[in-house]
Amino acid sequence: MTSALLDRTVVRQLVREALHGNLGNGHAKNGHAPAAAGVAAPPRLVVNVSARHCHVTQEDLERLYGKGHQLTIAKPLYQDGFFAAKETVTIIGPRHRIIPNLRILGPCRDHSQVELAFTDAILLGLDVPVRKSGDHRDSPGCYLMGPAGMIELPRGVIRHERHVHMGPTDAAYYGVKDGDRLHLRVKSTCTVVFEDLLCRVAPASKLEVHIDTDEGNACDYAHATFMELFKR
Repeated sequence: MTSALLDRTVVRQLVREALHGNLGNGHAKNGHAPAAAGVAAPPRLVVNVSARHCHVTQEDLERLYGKGHQLTIAKPLYQDGFFAAKETVTIIGPRHRIIPNLRILGPCRDHSQVELAFTDAILLGLDVPVRKSGDHRDSPGCYLMGPAGMIELPRGVIRHERHVHMGPTDAAYYGVKDGDRLHLRVKSTCTVVFEDLLCRVAPASKLEVHIDTDEGNACDYAHATFMELFKR
């Protein structure tokens, strides 16, 4: 009878692994990395592919959808308080090249911005820089068209650089601070290491990596079996 008993440490580890294997988040993939010195349990890592989308100010939203219009929640996002809205716009690039049904993410921000993958930008005829959200230096503009009107963005079309959101506890686990860099290994039919993910640390953030659709296709995200964050 005694020989059949498992050590409590082993039991805790088995339960932890079972939870990591079964907890999901929509289209998210989960993984973990070896613990840093002095930190016990690995945090739950969620990796999401972020498709093209835009953010708008309340003023621009009303120009696109009408006076007093408010964004309508279609689906909550993984980070608390953020959501994909039911509202979409058409983005118009040079020579009238367009992409319809560009999703607006909410809530409204203090600046309007469009985030595209490189293939989207090429389709529109735009040469977009890789930037942190809100950094619009040397970025091209576009037109956005909604059911009530059209706006011109003089700048603000970017490829949002791959990044990882995390709270202070996660930052301590990985041994990083806001603005540092980590690497992401994706094991799949086409295993890839994405280098230099920007660490975005905030008190209310949950651990989540954002890659775009080009990066998701490159690593065959749909068939990924394991993902981990690490420092070299």
